[in-house]
Amino acid sequence: MATVHMIAGLFFFTLAFIATSFGKPAADRDDDSYDVDHSGQLWQTRARRAHAQSRTAPTDQERTPDYWTNMARASIDEALRLQTLNTNVAKNVVLFLGDGMGVSTVTTARILKGQKAGNPGEETVLAMDSLPYTAMSKTYNIDAQVPDSAGTATAFLCGVKAEAGVIGVDGRTRYGNCSSSKGHEAESIIVHAERAGKSTGIVTTARVTHATPAAAYAHSAARGWEADSDLTAEARENNCTDIAYQLVEEAPDIEVILGGGSRMFKPRSWADPETGGSGDRNDGVDLVQRWQDRKTGRSRYVWNGTDFRDVDPESTDYLLGLFERSHMKYTADRTDDPAEEPTIADMTRKAIEILRKNDNGFFLLVEGGRIDHGHHASKAVKALEDTVAFDDAVQVAKDMLDTSDSLIVVTADHSHTMTFAGYPDRGHPIFGQNVYTSSTPDNTWDELPYTTLLYGNGPGYALVETTNGNDTQVTRQNITDVDTADKEYEQQSAAPLRSETHGGEDVIIMADGPMAHLFHGVQEQHYIAHVMMYAACLGEYTEHCDKPGTPKPVRDAGPAARGSYYTVALTTVLSGLLMMAATRL
Repeated sequence: MATVHMIAGLFFFTLAFIATSFGKPAADRDDDSYDVDHSGQLWQTRARRAHAQSRTAPTDQERTPDYWTNMARASIDEALRLQTLNTNVAKNVVLFLGDGMGVSTVTTARILKGQKAGNPGEETVLAMDSLPYTAMSKTYNIDAQVPDSAGTATAFLCGVKAEAGVIGVDGRTRYGNCSSSKGHEAESIIVHAERAGKSTGIVTTARVTHATPAAAYAHSAARGWEADSDLTAEARENNCTDIAYQLVEEAPDIEVILGGGSRMFKPRSWADPETGGSGDRNDGVDLVQRWQDRKTGRSRYVWNGTDFRDVDPESTDYLLGLFERSHMKYTADRTDDPAEEPTIADMTRKAIEILRKNDNGFFLLVEGGRIDHGHHASKAVKALEDTVAFDDAVQVAKDMLDTSDSLIVVTADHSHTMTFAGYPDRGHPIFGQNVYTSSTPDNTWDELPYTTLLYGNGPGYALVETTNGNDTQVTRQNITDVDTADKEYEQQSAAPLRSETHGGEDVIIMADGPMAHLFHGVQEQHYIAHVMMYAACLGEYTEHCDKPGTPKPVRDAGPAARGSYYTVALTTVLSGLLMMAATRL
């Protein structure tokens, strides 16, 4: 009996140890100042909308506890399956970069995608949502609290943080100062992939010389030096070259380049076949022709959708597609014309078809560049339509690649000031209007409708002065009769700016494939490049691989994993002690 008491005491002591070591204590909060009760406002909102035809009622399933329990159980089963880590070498790596795709953009694009399919929208699962491993990325530049896309791209492609506005150089380079960049170049993952014998590609809906794609191959003290006509006198004196020139003459031998920006590669004498616009180059050089001349393999240059769709991946080793003088079209501006320029999903599919012919694998960068531009214009329709198109491209990669040997990473460079707020009903049109009133005596409001999506600053700021007798009031614009779902509508903003700004909050990382579990917690943005190189055994991480395809040992996964190991060990000890006690009784 003494033995039983001893074992029981040890058992309860161990349970207490586990609870205190690995449990999460509840936060103490004596201050209830944060606990604001909005129930009265919500009740009024629901009462006003009780008979509204646009309101989406919950389904019968959603009203039952079993629906949510079964969903949670399925998610737990999936989480348990993920405890078996994929430690293979990543033969292929695809990085999807949604430019300006903050968390609010992901959420609202999810709703839009669902509503376009005829559903309420909130319950929709994006292709990127289904990537099981997630982390948050801190996006600041070393000299900027809220970042720009050049410094962020240098971080997630080259593995170092730098100043805002610089491309493919480290923190010793000063923005706009060519001489300071000499000897401070930072090599991107594309360079390391090419050295390892992999094929590489870039797909973007922006100019291929724009900030994000440029960081994959160029080194520049200023992101704006896209053509030679953009170089400053100091840059020319110190032999700095423009970004387009570097792509053709100095960059690694990138097999697939698809996007916009043909004017950066063409001389002033060139006339665009679609618009008649000229090129931007002062040196008279046709870099597109130079690109074709330099290729020893089977190469193809295309500038329209018809020629693009005629490209046979099996007989094409190099593909350059420049579909616009500047950025490619917004998704919302595309037509159904068979000659229309390719979508980001089309370009992703073609790129993978060409690149996967290499037995050594490939690295592919896919950028949804116009998400950012839609936000800068405060045109949420254009930004979110491009986000949905970007997600379609993620689905293409998921369908074409096996995550046993292919790492897929989706993230953003930064956020924007777009907010998603109010108390709209379930299924409310994501571009629709709301009217918010409150019975609280000390609250004031203008009783004008507003959109669920708003911007903190931007061109949508507008005040209207109205006069009624001797009473003059200045209020927001009344948008009651405005089509806020029109692609050209500018959401209202709190501060007037010609162009809406970036947001500085952390952005999400979503991943699946070899070593995807290394994306965890909150990380600095340059960590992304290092995980991708580690997973593919590139650059400084080649020593971690015996040969391609050789599984790597599971590394220490941190305190959470150790906690689970200790729990299992202690449980095993307890089981043995209890068995010993039973044999003595």
